[in-house]
Amino acid sequence: MSEIKLAISGMSCQHCVGRVKKAIDAVSGVEMSTVEVGSAVVKINDSKTTQKTVEEAVAAAGYKISQ
Repeated sequence: MSEIKLAISGMSCQHCVGRVKKAIDAVSGVEMSTVEVGSAVVKINDSKTTQKTVEEAVAAAGYKISQ
């Protein structure tokens, strides 16, 4: 299991937090996620998913991963 930390731009409210959390939690292999405005901490099962897959889910929800 890995823990990844993401900086996410474009989030400004609790509605955004809900959308991002829902998108992340829908990824198979995500064990747990904590999402706040501008960031997320995600625990993933490495044998089921990757950080890239989680990032793609965030992007599909309409937000960008910041560096």
